[in-house]
Amino acid sequence: MSRHAVDVHSRRGEAVRVYRRRRPLRRLVLIVGACAVAAGLLAAYHGVVGKSRSFPAPSEASLAQLSVPQRIAAIAQSQVGYRTDPSNSYCNKFSGFWAAGDACSNGDTAEEWCADFAAWAWRKAGVQFSYGYGPGELNGAAASFYEWAVANGRWHPATPAYEAAPGDVAVYGLSPGTGPRAAHVAVVIRDLPGKRGPEVVNGDGNLTAFSAVEKGGDQRYVRVGKTHYSLAGYASPPS
Repeated sequence: MSRHAVDVHSRRGEAVRVYRRRRPLRRLVLIVGACAVAAGLLAAYHGVVGKSRSFPAPSEASLAQLSVPQRIAAIAQSQVGYRTDPSNSYCNKFSGFWAAGDACSNGDTAEEWCADFAAWAWRKAGVQFSYGYGPGELNGAAASFYEWAVANGRWHPATPAYEAAPGDVAVYGLSPGTGPRAAHVAVVIRDLPGKRGPEVVNGDGNLTAFSAVEKGGDQRYVRVGKTHYSLAGYASPPS
């Protein structure tokens, strides 16, 4: 039984007067409480937004009228804002998709994942390739896109003669030759005239979080650690 019910039974007239005086305060308490609940739900929502399961790829229906390159760009952009979970780890769903890297407690796997993200965007768009560690296969190494592109006649050095297309994968910090290495890859959204670099989506970016999917404009260079790396060229998916 509430305190107000007891007051009514013991001192009805006074209780009514007290109850009426307290109604605005009670209403205020209810409003504040409702706002607190709403704020809590909003905070919980935003806490979930960056988690690994909250960024689904576009539906097949929404992609049906797009070309494969356009699909890749749309799929990559749909993931902007995704971040690793835990936030200070490399645990991510894209490496998990390939079962690559070390196992994480949430079912994802952990490795530096810019190339895993680009390969995932290609596969979700319908590009056929082998993921593995043999010659001509894509994997979590950024240089694998260069090796794949050379092996398949799809490599384009970054020169004014080549305008990058949506869905291309930009390769940064390339050291070619025997056992080539690269620092980073990113999915091209568009390459605007007059810009030195393309507009891209970076997997495993580090500007907005420890490790996240981020957009980059006019991205001629990337910084990995304390080192800046220049754009070397592009791997183009099969048309």
